[in-house]
Amino acid sequence: MTVSYDKVMAIRDVSISFDEGQIISLIGANGAGKSTTLRAITGLKRLGSGEIWYEGERIDHLPPGKIVERGIAMVPEGRRVFPFMSVRDNLLMGAYIRTDKAGIASDLEQTLNRFPRLRERLRQHAGTLSGGEQEMLVIGRALMTRPKLLLLDEPSLGLAPLIVRDIARLILEINREDGVSIILVEQNSRMALRVSQYGYVLETGSIGLEGPASDLIDNAHVRALYLGG
Repeated sequence: MTVSYDKVMAIRDVSISFDEGQIISLIGANGAGKSTTLRAITGLKRLGSGEIWYEGERIDHLPPGKIVERGIAMVPEGRRVFPFMSVRDNLLMGAYIRTDKAGIASDLEQTLNRFPRLRERLRQHAGTLSGGEQEMLVIGRALMTRPKLLLLDEPSLGLAPLIVRDIARLILEINREDGVSIILVEQNSRMALRVSQYGYVLETGSIGLEGPASDLIDNAHVRALYLGG
């Protein structure tokens, strides 16, 4: 994929792939093109060149709503809740494309079981939640679409270390228990590689390195630039 903003190239010839049920991570510095890659997959940013294929079908020409219908959901950076809507209504917004009322009710209950803090705040305005609670909310909202592929953009950003550990456990739980494939974008490279099977290192819009996550953790270049030596 190649993507530009006006005349500035954000990513150049980026090629990634994953197997069903896998967690892969995209790591790199600010401005490396990680979020742009996710926006391209979800149809929020059109390609300058290249193709995106999912389950045997080319999807880069589809509008974002149709991509969601194919089972791809994104949790954007910055915990973008609907601040003046209740926690319950925020969660139900994730099911806006669905018509199976019984399934929606069942998934809402499952989500609240997974996030008991949200159950306690069900009628509270989402904008009054803490940062960690808002992250739970936007992940829960994405899960209400019943995704087969979940794109997570900086889920640990700005959160305390204890909450980051909870987010890491949650990512593994969603993958293992729900069978959801995950593409994880993170500046917390150590956490990202620890929960992933495979990783890509983006450097100024291109892939500088890729390989099994365990190999990248031990790579001297990756350790020096992204893991604190």
